[in-house]
Amino acid sequence: MSERQAPMYCPYCGDEDLRPNEASHGAWECHSCARVFSIKFVGLLSKGVTK
Repeated sequence: MSERQAPMYCPYCGDEDLRPNEASHGAWECHSCARVFSIKFVGLLSKGVTK
């Protein structure tokens, strides 16, 4: 089992036809809208912090 999850859908068009992009580490390509994107985890909010 991998520690990382693959995205389930494209954040631009919503399609599920995603494959890893071989040119960029951690990037995904959508074969429906021809976009390449990456997802970055920024961090966790501290408890008690609200927006």
